[in-house]
Amino acid sequence: MGRLQELVAELRRRRVFRALVVWGVVSFAVLQVYEPLMHGLHLPDWTLSFVVVVLGMGFPVTAVLSWLFDLKASGIERTAPIGAGGSPALRLGGLRLPALLLGLGAAAAAPGVVYFFVWPGTARRAAEAAAGPASGPSIAVLPFVNLSSDKEQEYFSDGVAEEILNALAQVGGLRVTARTSSFAMKGKTGDLRAIARELNVGNLLEGSVRRSGTRVRITAQLVEAAAGTHLWSQEFDGDLGDTFAVQEKIANAVAAALKLKLLPTAQREPQSSKGEAHDMYLLGLTLLAKGSGDGYGRAVAALHKAIEIDPGYAQAWAALASALFAAADQDVRYSPKVNWPKAQAAADRAIALAPDLADGYAARAQLRQMFLMDWEGARADLERARALNPGAPRLLEEYAVLLTTLGRMPEAVPLLQRAALLDPLSAEVPTSLAIAYLGSGQLPLAAAAAAHALELEPEHGRAARTLGFALLLQGRLDEARTAFHRSSNDFFRAMGDAMVDHSLGRAAESQRALDSLLALPVVRKGSYQVAQIYAWRGEADRAFEWLGYAVEERDPGLTYLKRDPVMRALRGDPRCAALVRKLNLPEG
Repeated sequence: MGRLQELVAELRRRRVFRALVVWGVVSFAVLQVYEPLMHGLHLPDWTLSFVVVVLGMGFPVTAVLSWLFDLKASGIERTAPIGAGGSPALRLGGLRLPALLLGLGAAAAAPGVVYFFVWPGTARRAAEAAAGPASGPSIAVLPFVNLSSDKEQEYFSDGVAEEILNALAQVGGLRVTARTSSFAMKGKTGDLRAIARELNVGNLLEGSVRRSGTRVRITAQLVEAAAGTHLWSQEFDGDLGDTFAVQEKIANAVAAALKLKLLPTAQREPQSSKGEAHDMYLLGLTLLAKGSGDGYGRAVAALHKAIEIDPGYAQAWAALASALFAAADQDVRYSPKVNWPKAQAAADRAIALAPDLADGYAARAQLRQMFLMDWEGARADLERARALNPGAPRLLEEYAVLLTTLGRMPEAVPLLQRAALLDPLSAEVPTSLAIAYLGSGQLPLAAAAAAHALELEPEHGRAARTLGFALLLQGRLDEARTAFHRSSNDFFRAMGDAMVDHSLGRAAESQRALDSLLALPVVRKGSYQVAQIYAWRGEADRAFEWLGYAVEERDPGLTYLKRDPVMRALRGDPRCAALVRKLNLPEG
């Protein structure tokens, strides 16, 4: 014990502990600067690993140098021995000091090495095992060209391409780019190799649709992008009711050309035998994909027509559930309290009609998470949907959003990165990634991900708001205001002004912006966002008042509450803990 005390005293005298602490602080500062710089300059990820290795190697070097030398005003001097009777070659249990110093430095470096190498690798491997293989054959289904004389029939050609895409997603071992990214290529007639590079795929399926009344002609061709080789092409003629069979033939032909097999689940997906119902279903999907409040409302109307024609059409019921949920959230004509129960009933109906259809479970999971706050039920539905359709990026993203809500960011981030691989041109995926980073306090990464989403979709409301939050929390107030104003949503722009002006000490301007927001007819739908403003301004009572309204309105923003850094001023208030319990969010 005496020898250990003697060693500790000598380490202190030679300032070894202080040197290691200083090197640790310097290393942390370097990483805080380098990581956002790496993302901003689009440097490869391995450069961060290299920096971590160099900084980690610095710990044992620092330990040895601090033992041997002192830094004084007169310069660097060799450290004096312990005393006349001492020896610099101190032993402890037969182990010479240089080995101890190297061990001490390595121990100091170990947490960083584990954090940056072991844990991310473990999380990534777990995510990849859950998400499926990231390599191997890949394909993007480009929007089919509408050759009909009626240009309003474009929704039909889009729908045919989308359903072929969905069938190909059931091909084992084939990575299929999501609709959002594939359909971003609509109207582009450039080099197919350039399109394939942008979508990160090896093969492209393109085609055309000509419709006249109930007669349909579909032409499709499969291209190997790197060489520009046509692997397969064919033309199909038939009636509107034959479209399903044609889509299945195309999917099987593509799978055969790529020497793959269509999974059995694809053959069990139910379809309507009534062409007019399918027509309305495709129209509903096209309107749903527009992402606007008006589009959601029109999608609801089209899908209601599909179900009136064919009440047993499970896919239309699942799409109706998604449309009703989105319309109630975005369209002032639809109330969440009235329409979300209808959406839940539609999802339940889809599942009852087709237990092997992933769409119904996905729609119900969204409602269980946002409407019922039933986290376990949402998780079970998403796992079932992913088992039925393992290649769908939408399901990866939704599962990651659920994990983020529950505070499990280390698991959520790799899933979102996998979703980005499958849907590289989607603004939704990097927006969800930015929210996950924001919730874990990684503000530079949150800002970078949100900025990337805005590159893909310059007026994306949630991406602009998330970028505004990340910059606001870093004190970059002018940039934060600019970010909020990039939103196409008047609500988010006024919200940003109220928060930024408060941070600038401009109380009157902040209140004026808040008053303009409170005058909007949709303000109750944004109850959670109003509560965020009051929390940021330190007005806890008003914040909890609006959180109460958010509970009444079933505001999806409540899923952010537990991890929301904007709400941190409320965390110590007993009312916050009570609300977390009421929402059935996990504590801790």
